[in-house]
Amino acid sequence: MALLILLILTSLCIVGREALSISDCGVYARRPEYTDIAVVCGTSAIDLAIQICPAMYTGYNESLLILNRIWNIVDCQGTLDTTVVPPVVRFSFPISEGNACGSNFMTTSSQGTGVFSDFSNIQSVNISGVVRSFDPTIGTITYNAELKYFYSCAYPLEYLINNTQVDVSSSSIALIDNNGSFISTLSMTLYKDANYTTPLVIPPVGIELRTNVYVQVVAANLTSQYFVLLDRCYASVSPQPSNSTFFNLFVSCSRDQLTTMLENGDSQRARFYFPAFRFIEQQNETISTYYLHCITRLCESSTCSTFKQCSRKRRNVEATVVQESITEPSVLTVAIRAKAESPIVSSEETPSGGQSEDKGASVGLGIAVAVLVVLGVAAVLMAASFYRKLKQLR
Repeated sequence: MALLILLILTSLCIVGREALSISDCGVYARRPEYTDIAVVCGTSAIDLAIQICPAMYTGYNESLLILNRIWNIVDCQGTLDTTVVPPVVRFSFPISEGNACGSNFMTTSSQGTGVFSDFSNIQSVNISGVVRSFDPTIGTITYNAELKYFYSCAYPLEYLINNTQVDVSSSSIALIDNNGSFISTLSMTLYKDANYTTPLVIPPVGIELRTNVYVQVVAANLTSQYFVLLDRCYASVSPQPSNSTFFNLFVSCSRDQLTTMLENGDSQRARFYFPAFRFIEQQNETISTYYLHCITRLCESSTCSTFKQCSRKRRNVEATVVQESITEPSVLTVAIRAKAESPIVSSEETPSGGQSEDKGASVGLGIAVAVLVVLGVAAVLMAASFYRKLKQLR
């Protein structure tokens, strides 16, 4: 079996060297360095690019660089790209456990901070692996150094939607740790109907109070192993939710009595609706403008139900599912304008009428007080005059 693998790799090696030789490398023919690998942590796939000239200088070609010891799957083999300078070997594989060319998936958990400080379990998934060289030398010794190119991508699994790493040994090693994000796959849209077919277009004068606002959060172009789970959705007066008045539509298992959850944690979309309201602090404004934010978790389809459990022990349950669910948070935000006053009575009629009545009452009271003062003064003068006349008669 080992001889068969060697023959296959040797034949591939010959083919590879026909495409690129060490003489074609020029100044790029050198000893391997830590910076020889580049990693792109995409939303649906991880892309690796390894400079081939240092590998050829060491005694290998692209067919002898093996991803996670998988040599017999075409989709996991490297492809030589000579259209760039320096030339590279490219590997690309999907972010899907069981189909990621032998990559390791590790979920970690930590206490939430910042906007996620209320959550005891903020998770992220780390996808890692190594591209190793295969030495075709037959015998007891070899003069070719072993090459190892390590890669690692860390993806948070919790998002606040606003509107939306080295193995030391005596061999040549390159290691790249990058952070990826699924936030570009998430979107939040408002609809005006229960079928979620007609987007809600908010007019300049705002929507009527108590109008149902249908909300949908969707993960598009994301590997099918993750579902969308809304941990918290709330409205705030400011686009920056940390520094303004807010109102919780729902937090985990607790929600406002007028908020209706339709779908959550069961697919790659979440849906709910609520009646339009206004903030009391905006009572002097014709239009009440506020912003909707949703903290969104991505969890594995098999474990989302665990995070939906409603009990006092939920925080403890979250801490035990470290190896199964997977995100750190993101915020989607959209603005909503609601009419702050009834259209039946204009914003000027009631205040002006009230002011007229208050003004009339004040004038009447002033006149009454003035009359009483005049009468009092007259009575005092008459009493004084009568007293003087009486005194003269005596």
